[in-house]
Amino acid sequence: MAKDFDIIVYGATGFTGRLVAEYLVQTGATRWAMAGRSLTKLQEVRDEIGAPADTPLIVANSDDPASLKTMCERTQVVLTTVGPYQLYGNDLVAACAETGTAYVDLCGEPAWMRKMIDAHHETAKRTGARIVFSCGFDSIPFDLGVLTLQEAAKEKFGQAAPRVKCRVRKMQGTFSGGTAASLKATLAAAAREPSILGLLIDPFALAPGFSGPSQPKGMLPEYDSTIGAWVAPFIMAPINTKNVHRTNFLLGQTYGADFVYDEMMVAPGIGDMGKAAAEAIARINPMTSDKGPKPGEGPSKEERDAGFYDLLFIGELPDGRRIDAVVTGDRDPGYGSTSKMIAEAALCLVHDVQAEGGIWTPGAIMAAPLRKRLIDNAGLTFTAG
Repeated sequence: MAKDFDIIVYGATGFTGRLVAEYLVQTGATRWAMAGRSLTKLQEVRDEIGAPADTPLIVANSDDPASLKTMCERTQVVLTTVGPYQLYGNDLVAACAETGTAYVDLCGEPAWMRKMIDAHHETAKRTGARIVFSCGFDSIPFDLGVLTLQEAAKEKFGQAAPRVKCRVRKMQGTFSGGTAASLKATLAAAAREPSILGLLIDPFALAPGFSGPSQPKGMLPEYDSTIGAWVAPFIMAPINTKNVHRTNFLLGQTYGADFVYDEMMVAPGIGDMGKAAAEAIARINPMTSDKGPKPGEGPSKEERDAGFYDLLFIGELPDGRRIDAVVTGDRDPGYGSTSKMIAEAALCLVHDVQAEGGIWTPGAIMAAPLRKRLIDNAGLTFTAG
């Protein structure tokens, strides 16, 4: 049955949802609509971002499942920025799975993602719904960074690298207020339901039925002789690493059943200064600070434009051979780059990718087509060799 729209941006009146809507206005390349709880606020945002006056506006609410189902039935893809997803996403994922509607979000909540996989993966396979979590900074640059490295390793060495390290070399910009709120909601859920803790610490929590080799914990500063620098824990590693392992799982262990992966942040300085910096970074948790943006808030355009990130991926083979890949982004990770990535992921599902239904990762379902879109349109680079 023909759909009214290619993409509906659900949460278009929120800070990140508004950035996504602005991006779609600029691209002008798809049939799309704005959705949210308040028609008045949708009208205000539509006018403020310079969207055409006839841009369709749809009222839908997370506490009204019927409105969510009606929204899903009208579009090829629902792009949702309404988090924390464990609080506001259950009925929307269920509606997409039931109606065969594709779905992208910015989720960094692994326990909830596993719950959705268990509840809806088989239904999505039956209906053809392509559901893709984590289509922002967590975890597209990391997921596609590993994919890019492994493609190069297979071409150069004839095999995947069983050991890959990601080292965040540079990053400027804040994490989103929604990301911080998601972490706090996850910790609150774990306090109520201790079994959630098991999922949070299991690197293979998103690969049901698979248990691979022991993985680095990445919880303490350490000296990394591979790059000759001190490294510190990276706050996004617990979700990114799980998504990378799910990609490997969905692709039939293409990286190897013995694949080992970790992420850490490079500390500035050398010697004792580097060690001190790594220890200082390890003591800081930006997610628990009251100084960051609240959900619905965010940095100015100037601050977003001044942001960037630089990720190094190191692939090691048992005989000592090494191959590197680098991913960079030209905006702050939490807002400027994330809003472009999720928009391009939705466009990729509309225009570039035909795949069976199920709950996917960006790397497993979109891979090279999404990477090309991000290079061409979203300010990312991917290099390997």
